[in-house]
Amino acid sequence: MGSETRCTNQSITRRITRHITKAALLAAGTVVTLGAAAQPARLTVAMYGGNWGDAFRSCVAEPFTKATGIAVTPEVGTSTTTLAKLQQQKAAPSIDVAWMDGGISELAFQAGVVDNLDAAAIPNLKNVIAKAVYRSGNTNYAVGSGYYSLGLAYSTKSVKPAPTSWKDIWKPEYAGAVAVPSPANSSGVPFVVFMARVWGIDPANLAPVYAKLAALDTALYFDSSGAATNAFQSGEAVIGAHFNVGAWDLIDKGVPIGFVVPKEGAWATDARLHLVKGSRNKAAAEKFINTALTPEAATCLATKLYLGPAVQGVKLPSEVARKLPWGAQGSVDSLSLFDWSVLNARRAEITDAWNRQVARKR
Repeated sequence: MGSETRCTNQSITRRITRHITKAALLAAGTVVTLGAAAQPARLTVAMYGGNWGDAFRSCVAEPFTKATGIAVTPEVGTSTTTLAKLQQQKAAPSIDVAWMDGGISELAFQAGVVDNLDAAAIPNLKNVIAKAVYRSGNTNYAVGSGYYSLGLAYSTKSVKPAPTSWKDIWKPEYAGAVAVPSPANSSGVPFVVFMARVWGIDPANLAPVYAKLAALDTALYFDSSGAATNAFQSGEAVIGAHFNVGAWDLIDKGVPIGFVVPKEGAWATDARLHLVKGSRNKAAAEKFINTALTPEAATCLATKLYLGPAVQGVKLPSEVARKLPWGAQGSVDSLSLFDWSVLNARRAEITDAWNRQVARKR
């Protein structure tokens, strides 16, 4: 009887041990699964196309992937296109991080599609100059990754002497070969207001500016910097507005293009990073933004794109420094930056007037 009892007890013990082992293995599998879910295999980042996208990938995305093992999928488009996507995806965003320009950045915050940048999760925020961290109340809704300016690009073969004024694009010899931004581009609305300054027109009444622009014989109204670059490279445009980034990229490639800041000046803004509200990969997205705010990333972007660094203490060779938006002797404090709250309040008005009074008269 004692022997039977011992056998029964041993059998029960083995069954209990098997159940415990099975439960432990299942628990371990659950932990592994949860760990994998916390580390996404891929992050989706909205960025611009052309040489901008190439630089963002090599300067930020590739170092991020190397450090984390998380691949980056670019979602290529203009700032306005990205904002439209974020609004459409608001309930379940597929984009985790978004680069958008000044002006569109403010609209994205107002639309409630971008999240707070937490300094604890993004420690490199402390390395960024104060004016490049964009706040509303207690919310850091964007951070600048570099400044750029809009000046005059021109063909060194067809435009002689070099232009000195924005008014030169109205010269009859350039008819049909002028490039200017449309309101679909982030520079389009400020370009209209800036032209009021150039012509000495009261910005409260922009009708004379629209008349000037309607009389301008253009090759194209560009929606993206890539479209402007293509027009200057192909010779479709021989003079017109272009960013220092795109113009110097062409010059470096040997295209006979020049770039000047006209005597009336040039306006500037920046390319900003945003954490998308509702991102399923928030922690990884914060790491990506943190990677973009290192001196190494800022130096790389300045070298490849001639973006003026927003990260403090970046040292650049003179050949790179002279191509930055503020030039060889300037600094970020030399830039003329717009009050986007004023411009955005008039965005719909200016876009509508452009469509009716300028675009339809081409």
